[in-house]
Amino acid sequence: MLNSGVSGGPKLVVALDFDNAADCMQLVNQLSPEFCRVKIGKELFTACGPKIVENIQSKGFDVFLDLKFHDIPNTVAKAVKSAANLGVWMVNIHASGGPKMMDAAVDALSTYQQKPLLIAVTVLTSMDAVQLNHIGVIATPARQVAMLAQLARASGVDGVVSSAHEVESI
Repeated sequence: MLNSGVSGGPKLVVALDFDNAADCMQLVNQLSPEFCRVKIGKELFTACGPKIVENIQSKGFDVFLDLKFHDIPNTVAKAVKSAANLGVWMVNIHASGGPKMMDAAVDALSTYQQKPLLIAVTVLTSMDAVQLNHIGVIATPARQVAMLAQLARASGVDGVVSSAHEVESI
């Protein structure tokens, strides 16, 4: 995963897709925060909790907490604040949670001087037109991505996530 190097940091983001701390830290100990940031997803966070974030940050790494929050606005706002309180560099939400949820997440971070970047996932890459149709979405994936990206922009999130196939529609 590459990022734009926003705020002058490294452009490479290494996904720590592990289900235990030992394997995760074995890789982290081979990396340098000078050259990369790291992503902690649901599997590792669920297995290890906030302590794994703290352990990795203590080594100087910026952490992208990839938990894709999607719930009622108040719950997502509190979850985003909890992530900010951990000192993560970036956190994400699902744009399909709608404008009220995204607005609440943006507002929750408004008082932080060192707030994390907040990005919104548009459509999961595993969702094709058939899968979207099964959940009642009749738009094409590209159209759904574009619509959700517009909602995210209007809410003031810092960016969106989509597959490479939908970048043009954004």
